[in-house]
Amino acid sequence: MSAEKRLRELGITLPQVSSPSANYVNAVQTGNLLYLAGKGPLTVDGKRPSGKLGRDFTIEEGYQHARTTGLDLIAVMKAELGSLDRVKRIVKVLGMVNCVPEFTDPPKVINGASDLFVEVFGDKGRHARSAVGMNSLPMGIPVEIEMIVEVGPAKARKAVAGKPAAGRKAAGKAVAGKRRR
Repeated sequence: MSAEKRLRELGITLPQVSSPSANYVNAVQTGNLLYLAGKGPLTVDGKRPSGKLGRDFTIEEGYQHARTTGLDLIAVMKAELGSLDRVKRIVKVLGMVNCVPEFTDPPKVINGASDLFVEVFGDKGRHARSAVGMNSLPMGIPVEIEMIVEVGPAKARKAVAGKPAAGRKAAGKAVAGKRRR
């Protein structure tokens, strides 16, 4: 099933892509891999969540923070690729949880994003993953998630009856120009 269609079925509206908070970009594509920079939870009522799992947040709250982080990552994918249907596979997810030293459940927290990816992408959303506890994260955010995605080529635009597809017109002029000389 189409990931775009699945988003609509689930009633999910993607957020605006958040801007990088330092000197980096949201994503870099090399070959058929798209590397997404780490993202944190979306703001709630204009405030970015800050605190540690095991002290300030429960596992369930952390799960929701990971889910909203996953939504931001999906929004980045869509912005970079034009269509989520280009996603061939979520390859790897690294989930970092800002937690107290005795907190032992980072995987349960990062499941918020992992479950979302499977809901949206089906089997293509199943991925290798690391979920680790951290002493701190930027701005005190409770979770940060980065990922690697395998992507397919962009679909070629179809020619409209009587008009060439994009790119063909310019190529045809160049060839015609050479013939005249």
